[in-house]
Amino acid sequence: MLETVTALLFAHALADFTLQTNWINTNKARPHVMALHGLLVLITAHLALGHLYAPALAVLTLAHLLIDTAKTYSKFNTLSAFLFDQGAHLATILVVAFWMPDLWQSGLWSAQPTLLPLMALAAGLILCLTAGQYAVGLLMRRHSSRMRGAGLRDGGRQIGLLERGLIFLLVLANQPIGVGFLIAAKSILRYGTANRDQRSAEYVIIGTLASFGWAILIALATQSLLSVLPPLEIAPRTP
Repeated sequence: MLETVTALLFAHALADFTLQTNWINTNKARPHVMALHGLLVLITAHLALGHLYAPALAVLTLAHLLIDTAKTYSKFNTLSAFLFDQGAHLATILVVAFWMPDLWQSGLWSAQPTLLPLMALAAGLILCLTAGQYAVGLLMRRHSSRMRGAGLRDGGRQIGLLERGLIFLLVLANQPIGVGFLIAAKSILRYGTANRDQRSAEYVIIGTLASFGWAILIALATQSLLSVLPPLEIAPRTP
């Protein structure tokens, strides 16, 4: 069952964040665009598990589309709605894996257990970087209109991606103390801004803590998943 959950989680990260472009996300209210998103969900799930066709994955896709349709037409575009949406998708993945726990074992990739930790790492990285960017953006959206944009174009987004990527790497490398140094370094670099403008300082603090917290949670979850999957052997064992 755990293998099936891992593969489906990887497929979900691909379909919902890597392959879902801004155009798809913006135009989901159009039936053909929603259908395109559903097709991506169906294809990625089959590819991740190594199946040509599995009815259970068609059911998973239908559930995914129902969840997305409810979110799209309710017009809720807040952080809580995003978290509820992702929680619902995770619940459907768990239900399908519980219903058909042997989807991984019956797929084409079952003889390649090394793929599982790679999928877990890839899913964790996508959720840390891309989903984290979306979640933090939703949290900060109501504050961003009050800020004067004097920095580099997309500078904040790139900083967020870099810091979450570094945190993900540090936690998985069992070097959590490095996260503290990262916080200290960012605080020093932002010290001048904090002195001049309290509003900017509070904006940066909220965004930084949210970004760091998201990255730490995803990294710890990925680490926990990796601990119960087959080990990722980069080099062959020596006799």
